[in-house]
Amino acid sequence: MALHLSIATTDYDHFRDFRSGVVKAEGIEHTWLNLGHHECFARFTANREFDVSELSFAKFLAQVSRPASDIVGLPVICSRLFRFSSFYVNRKSRIATVEDLRGKKVGSPEWAHSAAVYMRGWMHNEAGVKLTDVHWYQAGANAPGREEKVELTLPAGVTLTRVSERSLSEMLASGEIDCAIIARPPTCFLEGHPDVVRLFSDFQSMEESQYERTRVWPIMHIIAMQKSIVDEHPWVARNLYNAFLESKRRSLERILDPAVSRYPVPWLTNYARRMRDTFGGDLFPYGIEENRPTWEQAALYAFQQGIAHRLMKPEELFPQGIMTKVVI
Repeated sequence: MALHLSIATTDYDHFRDFRSGVVKAEGIEHTWLNLGHHECFARFTANREFDVSELSFAKFLAQVSRPASDIVGLPVICSRLFRFSSFYVNRKSRIATVEDLRGKKVGSPEWAHSAAVYMRGWMHNEAGVKLTDVHWYQAGANAPGREEKVELTLPAGVTLTRVSERSLSEMLASGEIDCAIIARPPTCFLEGHPDVVRLFSDFQSMEESQYERTRVWPIMHIIAMQKSIVDEHPWVARNLYNAFLESKRRSLERILDPAVSRYPVPWLTNYARRMRDTFGGDLFPYGIEENRPTWEQAALYAFQQGIAHRLMKPEELFPQGIMTKVVI
């Protein structure tokens, strides 16, 4: 009899064939819920409502690093994005470089917000702007009321002010904060507020240079699952991984198909082929070794920022032996 699992993710093309049943995980049947990623995060984090769930990488690191954690990850990446585009500043604050953020007020939707974790880590470790050099704020991105979903142990000397009655967009537009590090552009920027601009107008060239130097491709969301399932059925993790991997392979095959325009975007295939070459043949790699610099950097940043309870090695994030090679 097949094992039945509940799976909750956002609607990703690279999950489509697994979700629809075109690709199957051996020995597993599933009920797949297409939910917004914030709903996946909140319901899995608060109540473990699903067996398998998309989860913010920062929130995953907070929970998997607890003593006797009840979750484990799969080295399957839901979403990954470079984030130099995520700095938005108020012109009146006269911020021209990252160094100008010293002594300023900088907000993010949550402290354990993956985009902000990467950029705070870059500031602290590479740009010379330490965590203690900034007055940090936490508030909803475009609406007030967003709350932290995981427990934190903030480093000594870090100042974090939580604001429940206003949004980051409102505070950035009014000048109450000087900068917001936020995954999606704030409403004030999208609506063309004259004082709100990106800090880095040349963010793509910065991101390309950063990747070339570090081989880090920031991971925003991964797949997490309840550890009790793996403890009882050790084979489940690898079978799920195999299905996710095959589903991704089929998705990339569609994107790279030069004969059929499967997506309504001109020259998408040409761009995808260039990116395939830039990233060494795999546009969107899964696995441990394929992403080791990124796993290691994120684990370090989350620990430095008081999100992870301890510094974890990549192998500790995933079920033992999940990447075992089969040689025929």
